[in-house]
Amino acid sequence: MSIVFNNEQAVQRKNVPFRNDIVGSFLRPANLKEARTQFQNNEITAEQLRSIEDEEITKLVQKQKEVGLKAVTDGEFRRSWWHLDFFWGFEGVTKKVLGEGYLFHGVETRAETAYASGKIKYANHPHLDDFKFLKRVAGDDVIARQTIPSPAQLFLELNRNEENRAELAKVYSDNNELVADVAKAYRDAILAFYEAGCRNLQLDDCTWGMLCDTKFTEAQGIDTAVVAKLYAHLNNEAIKDLPEDLTITMHVCRGNFKSTWAGSGGYEPIAEVLFGTVNVDAFYLEFDTDRAGDFSPLRHVPANKQVVLGLFSSKIGELENKETILKRIEEATEFLNINQICLSPQCGFASTEEGNILTEQQQWDKLRFIKEIADEVWHS
Repeated sequence: MSIVFNNEQAVQRKNVPFRNDIVGSFLRPANLKEARTQFQNNEITAEQLRSIEDEEITKLVQKQKEVGLKAVTDGEFRRSWWHLDFFWGFEGVTKKVLGEGYLFHGVETRAETAYASGKIKYANHPHLDDFKFLKRVAGDDVIARQTIPSPAQLFLELNRNEENRAELAKVYSDNNELVADVAKAYRDAILAFYEAGCRNLQLDDCTWGMLCDTKFTEAQGIDTAVVAKLYAHLNNEAIKDLPEDLTITMHVCRGNFKSTWAGSGGYEPIAEVLFGTVNVDAFYLEFDTDRAGDFSPLRHVPANKQVVLGLFSSKIGELENKETILKRIEEATEFLNINQICLSPQCGFASTEEGNILTEQQQWDKLRFIKEIADEVWHS
């Protein structure tokens, strides 16, 4: 198949993000799911569970290398949620069960949350040891990537409903103090990951995806411009003055649970603030369905930033049409230089331990397919 646009100047990259990339989470193997159930039933110890996690993560890293990935994750195999487990690791943040879970398109999640039980601080976060293990098994031939939910995502969770807001008000009467504490806790955590050898940290953020959904923002009475500036400020405060060799990226998500979704809408309502003011090195963006709108908001992306186009769905196992993907890359070059573009699935394969509805084989086939197209577009 011939390329449908001029890619003579297209070249591969030697740093994150790579031309074929991932968002981070992977389907949990049956062995790991069984071990988690056994642990919950008090049939195995925490040490035994961790040993099984270690074994499965080691195998996962090798599989990621085999499909040609140059940045690898632990698949979030030690987590139940993509975000809550990380929140629970902060001092002053506590796990709680609510009456209702997150509502997706026709599906409801488990009803867990994170609420403020004290001043929020970083202190010996358990995910630090998780990263050290990943760094060790990844070796020196790939980059070990740490994925964490964004500071804005924690802010949103603490304000998720009346119950959470009531608990938050007991601890913080001043919103500026909350923003400052969340930003500092995150910055301290990020620096701890850096000291452990992390050179690529990804912020996962659904807050922007929900702000894209005008039906949601209008129903909630949200002033998108005001909230977008708040989220940008909070995220920027958390990642300011970091070491120059630490690459910070952001994945913008519209929801990913059991192959369903939560929000719809193009990036235009938040594009100028998100792309123009949030100080990350690259954006991982969903573009797998019409729900994400067209590429025109990408005109706000500065020339020195990368955009990882999530043109491939992690929600289904069927491979996309190659010709269609190539044409969409061509469409994106109306707003971005070809060398600002990378490719990945639109999200992880298992944002929660339940995972999306596809097989592990389909998961790996999709990543091989993405590499095939990337190698065709960008030269070595």
